[in-house]
Amino acid sequence: MNSSTDLDESVSAELSALRDSIDNIDAAVVHMLAERFKCTQKVGRLKAEHALPAADPAREARQIARLRQLAENAKLDPAFAEKLLNFVIAEVIRHHETLAGRRPAAGEGGAG
Repeated sequence: MNSSTDLDESVSAELSALRDSIDNIDAAVVHMLAERFKCTQKVGRLKAEHALPAADPAREARQIARLRQLAENAKLDPAFAEKLLNFVIAEVIRHHETLAGRRPAAGEGGAG
């Protein structure tokens, strides 16, 4: 690379390749979340059919601990992973409550 133009083109090409990889990963994450929600919808229907509570705090605690450990092993901030799971759990509970024909109670979670 003899000129700044070559360097700029090289950097631009690498940046583009990295962004393509990020876009592919984002697509995979969205598809995995969609699959997860398909499963949790089935859990929600089963819970609704049998008048089971939408929340399962013991399962949620196990899931959070498990995800924090997976995050640590993957060199990802466990606190971030927990926040992400809590966000997903809140959405799952909203779905479960809708399926049960109830409004979510304050503080209810739902790992599935």
